Amino acid sequence: MTVKIAPSILSADIMNLERDVRAADQAGADVFHIDMMDGNFVPNMSFSPNVVEGMRRVTDKPLDIHMMMENPDAYVKQVVEAGASTVLIHAESTQHIYRSIELVKSYGAKSGVVVNPGTPLETVKELFPIIDRILVMTVNPGFGGQKFIPGMTKKIQRLDQLRQTAADDNFDIEVDGGVNDETIAQCAKAGADIFVSGSYLFDDLGGLKDRIDGLRSLAVDAKQ
Repeated sequence: MTVKIAPSILSADIMNLERDVRAADQAGADVFHIDMMDGNFVPNMSFSPNVVEGMRRVTDKPLDIHMMMENPDAYVKQVVEAGASTVLIHAESTQHIYRSIELVKSYGAKSGVVVNPGTPLETVKELFPIIDRILVMTVNPGFGGQKFIPGMTKKIQRLDQLRQTAADDNFDIEVDGGVNDETIAQCAKAGADIFVSGSYLFDDLGGLKDRIDGLRSLAVDAKQ
């Protein structure tokens, strides 16, 4: 039974990013989630490949790069060379998502596709055999601290059912948006494996280990 907690550094203190990353690493983070926003695909701007490179110097944990940008292909090589473990590309951000996924794999990183709350799963079914991960957005992308959209639980469940009925499709299900101690159990029970959490974790740096451990425990219990 795989459960991974992925702190989102979008909610960390940007002026003390190294401190917060080290704290989350020591507190038991399994993965670090890094949002790259270009101000076009979403109305916000955030981290660049330089941040990925800097984080790779302070943690050995996998780095999960979430590209919320137009023309993601232009940055794939840079982020992989900077230390990305997985590159996640929005299905809505490019007309050639299959090609984008193949590009990620060609540089040796794990590949993933992201679907927004309003994007049907059917639009990415053809990618199942070639991807390592599907990220289901449980809020509208672009900003941290948003509330979980309850209807996304059924979407996660449908995705898990599709995964179980296709023997050759072996991908993780990740969720991002509003994940906290009140929502993680329903996501885990629906079939999610990797849980991105930002403000819930970094709003209490002193209690970071307890919160990571608590989320993991809730998710594991829900899967049993």
